[in-house]
Amino acid sequence: MTKPSDFRGRLRQFVAGWQGRVVLGLLGTWFIAAGVLDHYGQREPARGQKWDAIVVAGCRVHPDGQPSIALARRTRLAVRLWKEGFAPKIVFTGGTGEGKISEAAAAAGIARTQGVPAQAIVIEDRSTNTEENARFARELLGQARVLVVTDSFHVFRARRVFARHFAEAGGAGSVGMTWPRTRGAVREVGAIAWYALNGRM
Repeated sequence: MTKPSDFRGRLRQFVAGWQGRVVLGLLGTWFIAAGVLDHYGQREPARGQKWDAIVVAGCRVHPDGQPSIALARRTRLAVRLWKEGFAPKIVFTGGTGEGKISEAAAAAGIARTQGVPAQAIVIEDRSTNTEENARFARELLGQARVLVVTDSFHVFRARRVFARHFAEAGGAGSVGMTWPRTRGAVREVGAIAWYALNGRM
């Protein structure tokens, strides 16, 4: 049986060796990239810039039909931007997962309670990921200029994906609590790498 002291000694040897330095360097780069992504997404959209539509990227709905904290937060940001005149309508995206209603419908329900009229709401309730959010929204809007609302760490990828489907795509990020946001940003680095490898960026 390996003693704790033996394990710590081997760990120190690994970290001191070139393999350990490479691993630590890669991990450090990964976390720095995650921080940069999150910071990038927290920038406010330029005042006075007008868009054809605000598009809210879909997010989880709980089995009881209640929107997740992240989806509610994205929706509140979209409503604020709509009230400030950034676009005349909001497109809510996202199909039905484990919840009783679609992500788009759950988000639209929040928007209506905050004063957004039915004529300013567009529902896209088939998509299951960012790529489909963009593709199906394009089918509804045509070659429009869109402001995509999502979590701060997701803005960079979402904006790049939507830019392949629309005339122009901007981004606005909602900011959640530190730990979930950090965890999401770390995962997002891997998602961006995967998208890039598959030519989807």
